[in-house]
Amino acid sequence: MGEELDDSASFRQEVADRGALAQADQEFHEITWSELKKTIADNDLASLERRPSDIARYNLWTSQIRTAYGSITNFICQCRLDWKPLETPRSDKGPTFACNDPTPFADPEDYTILINDWPYGFTPDVTHLVVWLKTPVPTDPQTGDLTESSRDLINAFVTKTFTQELSREGCGGDRVQWFKNWAQLQSVKGIEHVHILVRDVSREIVAKWVAGRCEQH
Repeated sequence: MGEELDDSASFRQEVADRGALAQADQEFHEITWSELKKTIADNDLASLERRPSDIARYNLWTSQIRTAYGSITNFICQCRLDWKPLETPRSDKGPTFACNDPTPFADPEDYTILINDWPYGFTPDVTHLVVWLKTPVPTDPQTGDLTESSRDLINAFVTKTFTQELSREGCGGDRVQWFKNWAQLQSVKGIEHVHILVRDVSREIVAKWVAGRCEQH
């Protein structure tokens, strides 16, 4: 999913997309689990790319969605999350939503887990999910990156919701990673979200997390 990026991030993404589109899908190097882990550990999130054919389809899709809904944020609110924003937005930070608890992840009614409609080019064993939140997760105002307390908050949620659930299903081991794009890389700036990556997880388990909602594109 995508939305307007700031000028520098938009330019970098455009250059990366042009390079990827010059490839055929057969030439594209799929991102392995070990490479993903290193990318997250190095905070090199800008290096994550989609397959060339997905970029072409994504660009067409975003153009059509903006024409139909005015913005990708509007589409996500109306068609994917069924959330109605409050009339007064957070200035230039996008829509605000009524919530049961202002603490992120504290109330299940204040977040929704979906399969990413437009995942990065991972190997087939990796499933890309997104946790959408009604409540903002605090970030460093200087860097746009997460604060340590925010990382602890997300880690606790990921452990409880994904890692422990997989252990109960007999699927322990190295199966869950997460990241949150820092501000300049966020394609959907208007709604808070965290990326979740799971490896070798059955469709049945994924369906429980997303409550049966599938991709839309």
